[in-house]
Amino acid sequence: MPGTRKLGRPTAHRMLMLRGMVTLLIENGQIETTLTRAKEVAPLAEKMITLGKKNTLASRKAAYEFLTKESAVFKLFDEMAPFFADRNGGYTAVYKLGPRRGDGAEMALVKFVGGIISEGSRFDRGPFSIKE
Repeated sequence: MPGTRKLGRPTAHRMLMLRGMVTLLIENGQIETTLTRAKEVAPLAEKMITLGKKNTLASRKAAYEFLTKESAVFKLFDEMAPFFADRNGGYTAVYKLGPRRGDGAEMALVKFVGGIISEGSRFDRGPFSIKE
């Protein structure tokens, strides 16, 4: 059952870590992490997409409260929610990558299905973005 793993951290630290990972997932479209963390992040990211699809003031406030960056909220409501408008769940996929070299922890890739990573998005521009 998702949401029951403690991940070796106190509740506040665990939730802050998961909030940061969901924010990075929304910003980048994919993240590489351990398998147990990936299994915790995927349902939280799907709940954020569902909030984006509702597109009400209350859902926007809830997204601002959960996500750690304002640009991630804009991307969630302006780009991702319309992209997933016709889909009823299953927005993320978790792929196993094998063991990590240092400690042998099982690694996984969490990404959004359907190629949501948008090159040239207005939210991807920054001082370190690569322009070709």
